[in-house]
Formats: sequence, structure tokens, C-alpha cells
Amino acid sequence: MGKCIICGASVDGRICSSHEEDVVFEFRGNDPNQLKPNRFYSGVVDGYADFGVFIDLSSNVTGLLHRSELDRRIESLDWEPGDEVFVQVKNVRENGNVDLAWSIRQTEREFRGVLVQEGTQEVDPEPDDGDGDGDDGSAVTHKPTPDDPSDDGSESAADDGDEAAETEGTETADAGTDETEADDAGADSRSEPSQGESDDGDDIEAVRERKQSMPNGDSERVDIGSLSDRVGETVRIEGEVVGARQTGGPTVFELRDETGVVDCAAFVQAGVRAYPEIEVGDIVRLEGDVEVRRNEIQVETDALAALEGNEAAAVERRLAEALSDEARPDGVAALGDHPAIDTVGDDLLEAAESIRRAVIESRPIVVRHAATADGYVAGAAVERAVLPRIREEHAKSDAEYHYFKRRPLDEPVYDMDAATKDTTRMLQDRDRHGEQLPLVLLLGTGSTVESEDGLDLLGVYDAERVVVDAATADPEIADTVATLVNPGLAGAETADLTTGALASVLAATVNDDVADDVVHLPAVSYWEGTPETYADLATDAGVDADRVTELREAVALEAYYQSYQDKRELITDILFDSEGGDLAGHIAGQFREKLETELDTAEANIEEREVDGRTFATLDADAFSHRFDFPSTTLLADELQRRGDRDATVLYGTDELYVRADDEVDVRSAAGDAAMAVPDAGVTAVGVRQGRIEYLAGRRDEVTDAVVDAVAGQLN
Repeated sequence: MGKCIICGASVDGRICSSHEEDVVFEFRGNDPNQLKPNRFYSGVVDGYADFGVFIDLSSNVTGLLHRSELDRRIESLDWEPGDEVFVQVKNVRENGNVDLAWSIRQTEREFRGVLVQEGTQEVDPEPDDGDGDGDDGSAVTHKPTPDDPSDDGSESAADDGDEAAETEGTETADAGTDETEADDAGADSRSEPSQGESDDGDDIEAVRERKQSMPNGDSERVDIGSLSDRVGETVRIEGEVVGARQTGGPTVFELRDETGVVDCAAFVQAGVRAYPEIEVGDIVRLEGDVEVRRNEIQVETDALAALEGNEAAAVERRLAEALSDEARPDGVAALGDHPAIDTVGDDLLEAAESIRRAVIESRPIVVRHAATADGYVAGAAVERAVLPRIREEHAKSDAEYHYFKRRPLDEPVYDMDAATKDTTRMLQDRDRHGEQLPLVLLLGTGSTVESEDGLDLLGVYDAERVVVDAATADPEIADTVATLVNPGLAGAETADLTTGALASVLAATVNDDVADDVVHLPAVSYWEGTPETYADLATDAGVDADRVTELREAVALEAYYQSYQDKRELITDILFDSEGGDLAGHIAGQFREKLETELDTAEANIEEREVDGRTFATLDADAFSHRFDFPSTTLLADELQRRGDRDATVLYGTDELYVRADDEVDVRSAAGDAAMAVPDAGVTAVGVRQGRIEYLAGRRDEVTDAVVDAVAGQLN
């Protein structure tokens, strides 16, 4: 029996199952079947193909990192043949082919330890493997954490890995969660016991007392924003601790002042919390040396202390004044001229300020939007505005993945399922990585009482919620969220306003530098009846009506497939890449082909009805559409109503139906009337935006008839 190099638990080998994905392995086997799925391995780039990258895991075993597994376009990879990289083994096929997955950790420093896998056995690396460099292609450069941490006092901070990353699934969805900390250059005199000063046998408090210092306050304070010009200098900075994470080596504090955010590494002993009295939210003074770690500015901490009284108040005042000045936009962006948007100018400013404030305060932003063309346009517009602000605020190259996450929603409401997923993730990120709770921005969803329970769950943890929606909204939601932007509640006529158009104005208000980038997006969000002001904006931007149609159809098709993924790079290429005309046109061609095929089948099987002088088309969607392929039932219902010469269309399935009409229909009222007509059918309006009503499958026909009657009554 051995001990886990991370937690010390008794194991057969050198790593327990809980920490197997926290370390990286050098593979010294000759059979792909010796590889263990989900483990991370070092490898060497062998070469490129159109479909991915071949990685040599050993002299006899090569795996394929398919382009679909990358968190970026394959063309943007800066890997060269012979480069050492880090990948995760997903699967070993029966024929010996090895499927690899992307790892956001691309330095050994970001793992908590390194082990050698000889065949199927785990062993420690040889002592002479640890050269502390890791950039020369050698296999093993770091020693694992000893079974007894007290024996580790002679190791530098840079001889230990960093905080564990999440599993492969989370690593793909939340790219950027685990950040690079100190590298080998951090192993300086502060990380080593001085001559004659061994940590062996000392308790940790004695080590802290010897290695931790209080700032003397003699040096002049400098701004974090100026640190790039002060590399090699010893500086004093003051600000708020906005993050604190313990790595396998140093403790890394994220410190924010009025000019920016910087990582500050403090080392006491490998894996031991430095300055445990310092917590997130504290106002502190820090002295240390400015250094560059993997092309990123970092401060190696010499001394750190929390400020109190007047000193703390002065720093808080500086931060508050700077935050207020920087976060509040000058005004609502002028993106077209729509009277409904004029009614929510103050609300748009509040929403934009919340977004900008979250960026400055180093709070993650989670965007939830409908998995529709309109929803994706809205999400992409906000993403386009926020990412540059994150890059400006944070020195880390992967900050945009860490602080901005866009998650499409399959359902028309922000229900408990979605809220539970978001709450679980944010609590894990808080507890595992020291993150602050996020700003949750809901676009085109979350504005009706069906979302109230989900919003309340976030509210239990005081996560800020902002809802931006051009469609139906309930006034109760205004009391549930920090800001609700909804022109309908402000008394405006919103029949010709999309959430995509509203979110585009929000985006340009958040960041006026991207106004020209998003000016065509409002037009893309309309399937029909595009207001002239938005059509003209697109045309003036060089996006004519045919191109607008291509973009909308391409986004709609991609919104359907892998709907829960943000597809950041793909959506960006479709909507913003001026060279990507062939991409959007190609996807739009697929959209039209698939849609026309489905429409031909549906129209041939429509049942025409007339009720109270109103004409209806009804269709059994289970029998006469491909429910699990494109187009979605909602899009099929939309298109049938747009193309048909009828008052309303009803598509019904096993336990749900969708209502579409040229005139406005109150779906809740229709569901209520149907519930009275068929009281034992469990009729409920679950998606006001989608015109969706659910019921018990055994009463489908009776409910469909009752809904048709109710809608006819409303139209009359």
C-alpha cells in the first residue's frame, strides 16, 4: 500500500481516485490499452490534420485530439510539431485508437503533481527528472507532494503543482476555471528556507511567523495598472482581495485596486495557506516584487496585512469612486430608433452598469439565453461587448473564459433544473477556486412567474440577477431580480421588438467600442416584419437583406444542434467574421433544405378546421414530423403559421401542444379555459413565450379540441 501524493490517503499506487485528475502522468508504456480514461497525460505534438492534432503519448502510442474537442479553432493553435502539450484520454477504442480531449492546463505548474505511469503502474519520477523547467520537452519536471507535508520545507513554491482543474466535462464547458499560478521562476529566496533555517520539525505557525511579514508602509503606493512598467521593482499596492486560492505550492491572492487586478503569490510551505487571516473582501496592503510569469504580470509577496480604520476607509473610498465612475455608462447607445426601447432607458443603464461593475469587481458573468436564433443573437451581442472589457481588466490570457460563461437554455423558462445547475456550479467555483458569486444575466427568458422558483434559488445565495426580455413579462419578477428590462411592463408596444434587438442596444451601452460590430444584429433577430430602422442599419453596415437571412438561418440551425453548448467560436465566425460568408451560406443552405423537407411532410398532413368562423390548421407532430431532428417543433409551428392562410395553427404531441396565431393569444387564459373543459387532464401553460401547453397524454384529443375552442373565442 502507498499513500496518495495529494491527500495522503492509503491507496494501491500513488494517487487516489478522487485526485486522479489533479495530476499529470508521463506515459512509459507501449500499449494503448494501458492508458486510463480521464487521466491527464503529457505528450508531444506529432502533426496536424484537417480533423485534429496527433499527439505522441509515448514512442509507441499516439492519440488523436479531434478538432471538436478544442476550445478554439484548430487554426489558432500555436503548437508546433515537437512541442510538449497536455491532454486528457477520453477513450481507447477496440482497435487501439486513442481519443483525446483538450486540457485547459497546458503547463505542469497547473497540476498538483506529476507521476510516471510505467505500463499500468504509478511511480514517482526519478529525482534527476525534476529540473524545474518543464519547457524543454522533458517528460517529468516536478516532484509530487510528499506523504508527510512537514518533510517538504526545502521545496520551493515552484516545485509544486497548482489547484486541481475540474473534470473533462466541466473543463470544456467552463474553460478557464483553473488558472495558471507561479512557475519555476517563482522559486526564489522567499520560497526557500534561508541557510541554516530548515522547516523540518517546525509546526506551521512557526514557519508562518518566520516567513510572513507585515508591510512597513515606507514605500510609495503604486497603481496595479502601472505594474507592467515596474517589472523587477519592489512595490507597495493597496486594494481589495477579490479572490484567494490555495495551490499545491503558493497561496494566490487576487488583488484589485481602482486601476486593475493582479495575482499575488505568497509562499509559506508547499500547499499551505499563507496569511490565513486574509479573506476575500478584505482591504489590504501588500509589498512584493513585480515579475512576469508566462507572459503575465504577478507580484511575489514579501509582506501582507489587512488595513483597518481610516486606512481601510480611504482605500474603500478610492475603489468606490473609481468603480462608480467606470461602471456607469454615459448614456444608452443609439442603435436604431425604436420607441419601445426609449421607455426603458434607465433600466438599460442599470443593467449595463451591473455588467460593467461585475467585470471590474472580478465577478463571473453567467449569461442564460433561449436556444433560438433570437436568443443566440442576444447572447452573442452581449458577449461581444463584455469580452474586451474582461481582457482590459485582467492580465491573464484566459480571463475571458474564466469570467464570462454563456449557457443556452432548451426550455422556455428559467426553471429549477437550470437554476440548480447554475447554483451548483457557482458554489463549487466559490469553494474550490475562491470565486465570487456571479452576476446571472437572463436574455429572453426568466421574465415570467414560471421562472420565479429558479430565480429565488439564486437569490438564496444573493447572486445578482438581471433579466432583459422584449416579450411577455410579469410584474412580480421585478421584485425578484435586481433589474428587469422589459418595455412591455413600461407600457410600450412590443409586437415588433425582439430580445436580440434589445440586447444589442444593451451591448453597445456596455461597450460603445463594439457598436459598429453589433449594428446588424437587430435585423438578424427578426424572422419577419423587421423594422425599417434595423434593416437600414444592417444595410449601411454592408449586410444586405439576403445576407441577413443567411445569418439568421445559419444561427437557427446551429442553435438547434448541441443546444446546451455556447459554440462561442462558431457563432462568432457566423455573425462577425467578414470572411466567413461561405460558412454562413453553407449552413443556411442546410437550414433551408431540412426545413423545406419537413414542411412538405407537415403540410400534406395538416387537418383544417373552422371554429366560430376562424380557420385553424392542426397537426399531429408526433406522427408527421421528426421530433428529434431539425427543425424543432416550435420553429415548425412558426413557419407553418407564417406560410399558411389561416387564423391559427396548433401542433400537438403526446403531452404538449403549441399555439401560433396572427393576432395575440393569451396562452394562460386558453389553458385555463381548456382546464375547465377537461378538468382531469392536468392542463398547464408552461411556456408563455413558446405558446406551449402541457397535459396528460391520455386526454390529448379532448385538450386539443378545448384549446382550439378557447383560442377561437379569444380571436373573436
